[in-house]
Amino acid sequence: MRLLLLLLGLLLLHQGRCFEFVIDGEWEDETSHIRDHRERHKRAILTSEEQEDFEAIKGDDITVKSYKVESRITSRFAHTTVRSSVVNSGSKAQSIGFNVQIPKRAFITNFTMNVNGITFVGSVKEKTVARNLYAQARARGKAAGIIRANSQDMETFKTEVHVPPGSNIEFELHYQEMMHRKLGFYEHSLYLQPGRLVPQFQADVYIYEPKGIASVHTPNSLGAQFTELIKVTSTKDKAHIVFKPNLQQQRKCDNCTGSAIDGVFTVKYDVNRDSNAGELQVSDGHFVHFFAPSNLSPLPKNIVFVIDVSGSMWGVKMKQTVEAMQAILDDLTIDDNFSIIDFNHNVRCWSEELVPGSSIQIADAKKYIQNIKPNGGTNINEALMRAVQMLVKASNQGLIDSRSVSMIILVSDGDPTVGEIKLSTIQKNVKRVMREEFSLFSLGIGFDVDYDFLERIANENRGMAQRIYANHDAAEQLRMFYSQVSSPLLRRITIQFPEDSVSEVTQNRFDKYFSGSELVVAGRVLPSDSNTLTSITTAAAARLDITLETDADTTELDAELAKQQHSFTGFARQMWAYLTIKQLISERSLAPTAVKKRKITQRIMALAVEHQFVTPLTALLVESEDAKERLLADSPKDPKQGCCSGIGLSGGSASNGLAPVQVVYQPPPWVQMTTPAPPSQANKGPEDWTLPQQVNLVDNDPHFIVHLPESDTHVCFNIDSKPGHILNLVSDSGTGVAVNGQLIRSKHKRKFNTYFGVVSVYYQPDGVSVMISTDSIAMTDGSNNHTFTWQATADITQDGVRISIVRNSQVTITINNNIQVMVLLHRVWKKNPVNVDFLGVYIPNNNQYSPLVHGLIGQFSREPLPEVSVYDIHEGADPLKKEATMEVKGNKLLVTRGWQKDYRRDTRRGSNVYCWFIHNSGKGFIDGHYTDYIVPDLDSFLQMP
Repeated sequence: MRLLLLLLGLLLLHQGRCFEFVIDGEWEDETSHIRDHRERHKRAILTSEEQEDFEAIKGDDITVKSYKVESRITSRFAHTTVRSSVVNSGSKAQSIGFNVQIPKRAFITNFTMNVNGITFVGSVKEKTVARNLYAQARARGKAAGIIRANSQDMETFKTEVHVPPGSNIEFELHYQEMMHRKLGFYEHSLYLQPGRLVPQFQADVYIYEPKGIASVHTPNSLGAQFTELIKVTSTKDKAHIVFKPNLQQQRKCDNCTGSAIDGVFTVKYDVNRDSNAGELQVSDGHFVHFFAPSNLSPLPKNIVFVIDVSGSMWGVKMKQTVEAMQAILDDLTIDDNFSIIDFNHNVRCWSEELVPGSSIQIADAKKYIQNIKPNGGTNINEALMRAVQMLVKASNQGLIDSRSVSMIILVSDGDPTVGEIKLSTIQKNVKRVMREEFSLFSLGIGFDVDYDFLERIANENRGMAQRIYANHDAAEQLRMFYSQVSSPLLRRITIQFPEDSVSEVTQNRFDKYFSGSELVVAGRVLPSDSNTLTSITTAAAARLDITLETDADTTELDAELAKQQHSFTGFARQMWAYLTIKQLISERSLAPTAVKKRKITQRIMALAVEHQFVTPLTALLVESEDAKERLLADSPKDPKQGCCSGIGLSGGSASNGLAPVQVVYQPPPWVQMTTPAPPSQANKGPEDWTLPQQVNLVDNDPHFIVHLPESDTHVCFNIDSKPGHILNLVSDSGTGVAVNGQLIRSKHKRKFNTYFGVVSVYYQPDGVSVMISTDSIAMTDGSNNHTFTWQATADITQDGVRISIVRNSQVTITINNNIQVMVLLHRVWKKNPVNVDFLGVYIPNNNQYSPLVHGLIGQFSREPLPEVSVYDIHEGADPLKKEATMEVKGNKLLVTRGWQKDYRRDTRRGSNVYCWFIHNSGKGFIDGHYTDYIVPDLDSFLQMP
């Protein structure tokens, strides 16, 4: 991102008074809904106490009556309003300024000003239209001048008005931005710089997150004296952060006349996530899908660090780079591979091949970095070619894990001066040799480097760029950037939607997902008879292939937003437009032909004017109510910053007397339009995932039901064991499968029942263990750990093990397509004084075990099956339950006719399964005693005596 400041002048004539209006601001903006300007420009009314403060600070200069900032953040999208009321309290005419620093990624959406009753309101128009309208006014006033300035995270909007004494001026600026998640938090920053003591000073941040707020805090960035003045109140889904110092609290010291408020007011927060499938929200005819999974093992990395050591890096830049690299190298693990290339006019390699991140290699690399002496020119092309060759060689030799992430991290502070120096040729060379599985990340230090070039080659090669500011904390900036990309969790992520359900989808294919970040996809929702929108996400994790499904009610959120006093009701529509325009601007910079570039330009302008966004291709025209006085906020081209020049259309809005230009938005080539759901789920519903009709099961507290197919008889028994005991259900050392369940107890203080609270399915050949609890489903293979919740439908595959989760219902584990275990989730009311959540286990009779299979359930799948004979059926003590004698395994048992429940199709009521019940924990029916089936661990195999 670049920082641009515009200086534009206009001579305003009103009743013989001359007001000179100057705008000095950035090109990046995005529009918000405009409230009635009469309400917007109501004079700041001071209370009697504030009026006394006003009189006390009023002097022969400029007096600020009020300075108020308000941000409304709804679902990670922020609308910020900055208002200031100023009085020329001097005896002479003078210039009064309004300076606001806004985040670089924000879009200014509107600016209005009221000068002694003259109101100027802003609107966004295509650049050519705005310039033509402005030119008519400029002919009567002054020509516009342009200046530029740069800062680290902020861009400046500045206006000045030359007014006579006693004048009242009110300024109001609006801007919008999407919150980007970094390292597990969203960060919202407001730069507070009133410049003077203010009777009415207040900053408010309102947050509303429909899924709930996990944490919110305010780092101490304004200074220690204000720490206690920042108040945070929060509920489950809302938070309000307010900073409202009185006049005395604003002073630098007790008797000082200057304000101590000059800095960044920061709010950091994160949201609740109940599943790895992401959060799908629908509002105002648009959807937004947020995807930020966690509890997944990182993918191994292959990194080539390419470091500029030319003469311009001498001094602080090199010192900070070395300091950062020392910390970055410490972060590498033995599973990572790396090397270092440093370049000036020559290119050198610390190691010609990738090496593992062992302690010995890391120590040697640190010494190498420490001894670098910057000098000479800059040969970027050769350095990048060498880096790609290193990755290609390692890949061809099979040294790179197919599921690992390969990346090049380039650190440079200048343009190429040696070898190939033409930037477009270097860009083509890199694109030609880079493989699809490689990514390039570019870090530009300072302002001598062509950041636009670094951004282009990074975006074109599945990476991203960041400017590093050459100051005292450059090392920390480098470390923070590396932290964002050091933990890749997923590759090849695609977020899809059922056919004919959505349109105009933003980027929905992503090469990588990094821990602590977030992927966001937005689009329009098409009319439908259904009130449900479904998304399906596919991705590759460490040894896993994942399919995740989630859905959202298309009417629910709008109804909820209407109840919220401080929510931003247009967030979904604005976020879709924000993402679309940002992505189109990136695509435009990579357009291979002038024709394609013009088409993209038309799309950007059509959307920007429709949504009132100030972009490099549109301008903010500020005009008086009678449209006779106009001022223009435009944007210049900055070759070093990569700002695109304004290419306008000849048309505009019909209200301007110009014929409208019809532009049909078409998705860029990197957008995959809606497709049917993957075959694994498109043709299968929860009912189809249900196991075969004849199963052996254990459910409730715990009731075992065994189906004996030869006699078509169901036999039931209970196991009366203790909480904490682990019972073996299936143990097959031949196939390497073990199924165990751990008992939990009910809440009853005196008499308690036991249930299965945890079920484990272990597949020994692959070392894969799947542990199902009432809270989550965890999968581990000894080196990787992945956790999924019950809140999303998912399909996970690793080698011969497949896990199929049906949201808040059941999970089926399939091993080598011939052994299945289904675990059913039972939820109870959270405040139930007795009952607890528990699990049921359902195992089909036709599982293909080895002859060695055993366990409380497994023994009834081993040939030969026990022969059962039931006779002497007669009335029992309970007239509804007959009694009989069962002969099995040489034992004669007294059995009772009754029924137990199969909950597969109705988890609340279940369906009756009539069976002969065996008393005494199945004694005489199962081999040995039930205590023989108690095992020490959830992954244990049975050791029968």
